[in-house]
Amino acid sequence: MLKLFAPFLLAAAAVVTPSAHADGYPAKPIRLVVPFPAGGPTDVFARAVSEKLGQRLGQTVIVDNKPGAGGAIGTDLAARAPADGYTLLLGTSSTHSVAPAFGMKLPYDTAKDFTPIVQVGDAPNLMLVPNDTPAKDVKEWIAYARKNPGKLNYASSGPGTVVQLTAEYLKAEAKVDLTHVAYKGTALAMPDLMSGKVHVLFDSMPTGLPHVQAGRLRALAVTSLKRSPLLPNLPAVSETLPGFESVVWFGLYGPKNLPPAVVTRVNAAVNEVLKDKDMQDRLARLGIQPAGGTPQQFATVVEQDRAKWKKIITEQKLTLE
Repeated sequence: MLKLFAPFLLAAAAVVTPSAHADGYPAKPIRLVVPFPAGGPTDVFARAVSEKLGQRLGQTVIVDNKPGAGGAIGTDLAARAPADGYTLLLGTSSTHSVAPAFGMKLPYDTAKDFTPIVQVGDAPNLMLVPNDTPAKDVKEWIAYARKNPGKLNYASSGPGTVVQLTAEYLKAEAKVDLTHVAYKGTALAMPDLMSGKVHVLFDSMPTGLPHVQAGRLRALAVTSLKRSPLLPNLPAVSETLPGFESVVWFGLYGPKNLPPAVVTRVNAAVNEVLKDKDMQDRLARLGIQPAGGTPQQFATVVEQDRAKWKKIITEQKLTLE
């Protein structure tokens, strides 16, 4: 009789095991793969979140830096991990929006090989110009650029970066003619921006704002859709160009087929973490605004972001060279 029912018992076990596993999650430390180098802004952000997340989940969340190939090495590692919730990925605009929008040959499908869990935060950029720029706001700057077609340039941290795409987005929306000057990082562009050799740069708050506060540069606007609560007196570009938005988003993913119970558990924990005042203060110092929300909302944000950059890349005929 036992032998007769053995196949049915095995089948039942196969059905309940994933659920039971998810109900006891997490039972051991979780690895959070960061596909960028230690010490960089994404890494600093990940460590701030992982500490609080670990407290909420009752297990240590270990940051594991796997840099290389523009984030593809670490992202691929996370995609191939077991779908048990013990390997998560901190994805960004670079890994899941920009790279596929450029049609890069990746060893994974950013839309099919991951389970969206939650959007953690957004980091808008500042529109920075030299102090002697004859424009005090975005509207005046666009008018100035239109009067000087082909004479102005913009700096970026290299082809294919969000910094470049934001400037190209501005070019398209404002219908201005700007020349691209690529640097190996925005910090290297700062001296030329201050001297007036470069006419505009979109830079992150943590690196750009100190120059504004010290009187070395002028900030015309922020690139979030609405004014940033971190700088409430600074207008958004969208106040002149309706709908304009360019942010670097950060979000948690698991491998595809991650159990729904695990997704729900991590999502709820992150949303609670983002309500923590200390967490909000730490993110503010990094120029990051808390996000949160549902997995579906996160997936929609990424899909729309990818489509936007794909449109800009196609219309502006951008390449990675």
